[in-house]
Amino acid sequence: MLDASPSTRYRAPVLVSIVILLAAGASAGFLSGLLGIAGGLLVVAALTLALPALRIPSALVMHVSVATAMAANVLTLLSAATAHIRQRSVVWPTWRWLASGLVIGGFLGAHLTQLLSAQALRWVVAVFCAFIAWRMALGRKHPRDPNKPERIPRTPWLLPAGTGIGALSALVGIGGGSMIVPLLIALGIKPVKAVSTSAVCGLTIAVATVLSYVLTVHGPRQALPWGSVGYLYLPAAAVVAVGSMSLAPIGARVAHGISGAALTRIFAAFLLVVGALIAAGK
Repeated sequence: MLDASPSTRYRAPVLVSIVILLAAGASAGFLSGLLGIAGGLLVVAALTLALPALRIPSALVMHVSVATAMAANVLTLLSAATAHIRQRSVVWPTWRWLASGLVIGGFLGAHLTQLLSAQALRWVVAVFCAFIAWRMALGRKHPRDPNKPERIPRTPWLLPAGTGIGALSALVGIGGGSMIVPLLIALGIKPVKAVSTSAVCGLTIAVATVLSYVLTVHGPRQALPWGSVGYLYLPAAAVVAVGSMSLAPIGARVAHGISGAALTRIFAAFLLVVGALIAAGK
């Protein structure tokens, strides 16, 4: 029996990879609109599964996955942020205080990512998956008192807070919504406005981080396929973005009509699986 040709052997894994990335992008887009979370961890996990079939060297899969997830986040969060801006629910004064720190942190986190080994980066992402899952599923809830007047935080302490959030987000390839939304609610912003503001903050982080990867002084240690810019693999980012931009506006509309508590718990359980897969990966 004749062996399949090289083109046939590669075609199936590539098609499976595209389906994985489209599904991950659609899920991330919906979560971005609904919860202010860009689903970056989900996209990173999908990329670690898909990139080997797309000829990315195994030693660079984690670095390219994190960088490419952030590139996809730019379009995912742009779509979600635009939907929330149309709802006029973004707290712009608070965003302005956070923005400078988010940009600084995005550059610092991207720089640190490029210095870590693939195994170290893999464990950082896996542990963060477990932490966020615990926060989402088991963390104590602090519902806002509906009779309490809403506050618009304008404190200078938002600058260092933004720096820390931006750095950690860039390090693991997320938009920072899992940290920004609880922070803004704790500071007195209504949950739906916290989600809306988080989407704009996430877009700020993603743009800063992607620029850092493109302008990197630490180039990839091995050659990457055509379509790569620094650590970004643009074809994969585009596939994820196609899926994400289709559902982000839907998630934003749903966020203004229902509670996302049940979906939050489901996503938390899924994150535990994602973290385990990333930790077990080679």
